[in-house]
Amino acid sequence: MARLVTWHSPADRASLEEALTIIRRGGIVACPTETYYGLAVDAFQETALARLLALKGRPVGKPLLVLVADLDMVELVALIVPPLAQQLMARFWPGPLTLVLPARPDLPGQLTAGTGTIGVRQSGHPLALSLTAAYGRPLTGTSANRAGQPPVVSAVAVEREMGLELDLIMDSGPCFGGLASTVLDLSQEPPRLIRVGAIPKRVLETLIDLP
Repeated sequence: MARLVTWHSPADRASLEEALTIIRRGGIVACPTETYYGLAVDAFQETALARLLALKGRPVGKPLLVLVADLDMVELVALIVPPLAQQLMARFWPGPLTLVLPARPDLPGQLTAGTGTIGVRQSGHPLALSLTAAYGRPLTGTSANRAGQPPVVSAVAVEREMGLELDLIMDSGPCFGGLASTVLDLSQEPPRLIRVGAIPKRVLETLIDLP
């Protein structure tokens, strides 16, 4: 059964350190983002990724996005970070915009699912951002729900649905819910809007041309 801890602010180091220790050991931590609760594991630990996919019942062939704290962390997973990507990061990060970039060839297969690309995002939630920055490496940001089920906005809901199989649930109050992150594929020309989400297409079109 997962332990449930309350996180109040970036000054709350005790619960953050507990989460970091669990992730280093290959554990799964549930934490809020600005939209829904997500499941964080070390993006480079294949055993942790396998456990995460089994927990979610995620279909084979569906890649996992990762949360990053800064551009340096993006470069740990992306083979190329084009100027357009950097412009969009400066404009919309931290926030609900996932950018799909060419992936480094040495990434675990569970992240890319054979696509050759990787989705990256910098969360605007202070806990998700603090956790990623403190860990120093990308973390998975997949939603805390089983495949085919709706995402959840509260720690209580995560505990009810997945508590027996998680290692830690971090509670800092309910998420806002609403639309998931917008997903924009920059691995090809022209860029392709994969999913319209919290950032509308018309807002993106102030910076780029979209079909």
